[in-house]
Amino acid sequence: MYDASFGGLGGCPFAPGATGNVATEDVVWMFERMGIATGVDLGKLIPVARDAAMLPGALSGGRVREALLARPDACVPVT
Repeated sequence: MYDASFGGLGGCPFAPGATGNVATEDVVWMFERMGIATGVDLGKLIPVARDAAMLPGALSGGRVREALLARPDACVPVT
């Protein structure tokens, strides 16, 4: 089992400067590239993560979201 949160939101109030959690979209991207099916539609997850990152006070993490928003054609499943 793996724990992640869309947009990498969250974190620990007891760890100042902590950036949050591992972004679900990063984990899905990694597993899909490794040939491990996740059952998660990355094309649908990215807009949700983008909206979450825009919430007031949100400290988002992750890299895949911004990369795929810049190149939406790259958001295709690996077969």
